[in-house]
Amino acid sequence: MAYEELIPVILSIIIGTLAAIVYSLRVLILMERRIARVDENIASMAKAILAEEKKIEEEEKVIEKKLSRKK
Repeated sequence: MAYEELIPVILSIIIGTLAAIVYSLRVLILMERRIARVDENIASMAKAILAEEKKIEEEEKVIEKKLSRKK
């Protein structure tokens, strides 16, 4: 008889635990998406910096050529 009274409590605990696990997985997925977006932004910024560096190097080569001709 006492076990019959505990069954709803045990089932409630199990369902609550499963709900907490599902919610935690949802939060983890959202965090993973945010991190992926941050990684994409960092990659695009790195590409922009690389392009600027290449432009600067080309300008330096032009300046060095002009300076070497004057001598």
